[in-house]
Amino acid sequence: MEKYAVPVAPIGENPKPITRSHWKRSLVELTGKCDRHHLHDVAPRLMQSYSEIGAFLHKYKYHNEGTPCKTHFRQYYRFVLDEPPSVITGIRQSVLGVSALEFDAKGIYLASVTKPGCLTVHEFESLYCQSNGSGTREDQGKQLLHIPVFSGANAVRWNPASQDEVVCTSLINNEVLIFDIGYVSSEPTEVLRKRPTVNVHGSSVRQGFSDIALSNDDARVLASDTYGAISIWDRRASNLPQSGLTTNATYGLTSIQLDENQCVIGATKSGFIYIWDLRGGRSSAAFQSHKEAQSNILPKEIESININPSCSYQLGFHLDDGWSGVLDLHNFQVSHIHCPPPPWLDESNDVIPMSPPRKASWLPKHSIYAVGSTSNNGLHLLDFYPHTSSPCHVDYDESKNPGETLECKQNVFVPLSGLVTACATHPLNGTIVAGTVEASLLMISQKHLCKKGDDDDMMATLSIHDS
Repeated sequence: MEKYAVPVAPIGENPKPITRSHWKRSLVELTGKCDRHHLHDVAPRLMQSYSEIGAFLHKYKYHNEGTPCKTHFRQYYRFVLDEPPSVITGIRQSVLGVSALEFDAKGIYLASVTKPGCLTVHEFESLYCQSNGSGTREDQGKQLLHIPVFSGANAVRWNPASQDEVVCTSLINNEVLIFDIGYVSSEPTEVLRKRPTVNVHGSSVRQGFSDIALSNDDARVLASDTYGAISIWDRRASNLPQSGLTTNATYGLTSIQLDENQCVIGATKSGFIYIWDLRGGRSSAAFQSHKEAQSNILPKEIESININPSCSYQLGFHLDDGWSGVLDLHNFQVSHIHCPPPPWLDESNDVIPMSPPRKASWLPKHSIYAVGSTSNNGLHLLDFYPHTSSPCHVDYDESKNPGETLECKQNVFVPLSGLVTACATHPLNGTIVAGTVEASLLMISQKHLCKKGDDDDMMATLSIHDS
């Protein structure tokens, strides 16, 4: 047996190390997973690849009814009026345009509402296929829903617990309408109403909801109003609120978010952000955008807030003067800021238009914030990566960052054919759909590429997302 024995090196000796060259391929090819820093390195190429690939005009008749669409009628009425640009712009801001957009959790359906009062649900795949011919009118047969709702519609959300339900509210109505898209009916399946307030002069109902949020338990619905309060319904109990949250905001709430920890975040017209913990144990907290060093800067209205889906402690916000930024929910400090050039710097614009309110959106993976421009037809793609290497970070040092990545990191402006009022991002492939003041939908993604097969003359159309 001794001839089969292999001598073993003494315990005290270290074996000779095996030298090998380092793997030069990307770690993504080894693990199949994208590191966050790698996503940030390739973000400049992704941002520069976006462009408008389709534009869809608002349909002029309601689905299955044939009656004229309120949004189309308002657009026609505006063009008939022979009024100066300032008046036209005022009409745009008050009664026209897409006011909100949202994809469902899987990106199958896209819901939108307009200021004149239209609720529309599209099948995303159908819209994407139609984007081969830019500028085409929406195909009525491809719409799942196109119905009239109340005027002043300002918010639309999908129920995360039931993706067949879409919810909308209005700035001039005290109701929350819930529709089931499986029924394809113009009548809501459920209506939630605000509870009347009682004082020495009697009872009254303050009208107007600015935004809505829904919990994952399919029971609670939250709606912020224009007077600084949030109503909370339990759909299992009643169509009236069971509880509520209050602020000392004078001019009301503009936008709310419900995070994964059951914390409600609300933004106000006066520039404050309020946070409540629905689990109890913590009182509400308030934050204002400017610091002591910026005490001379007047607070601005916060038009929208959004939680970053790829970094839950980043709260993106957009102000009415066009500024955008990020509030770090860990320390309640502004970590990123973007200030676009003011409209009066553009010499080509003789008339500075009144900008309508805008709602922004996050891309699903890259910490990129998409928001419409205040003065030009286009969309800003902002690098809000949670690190000092982001060009929008307040501690960004340009001298330390050149050459460390594949390409220079910078924000990108995407020219479009309309003035953007709201945008939504597909939760899986990052395609952006933007609504405009003309109530049209613009699709922003990678351009279509045509490849011819080797064996035949058939043409295949695909995008960079598919390759």
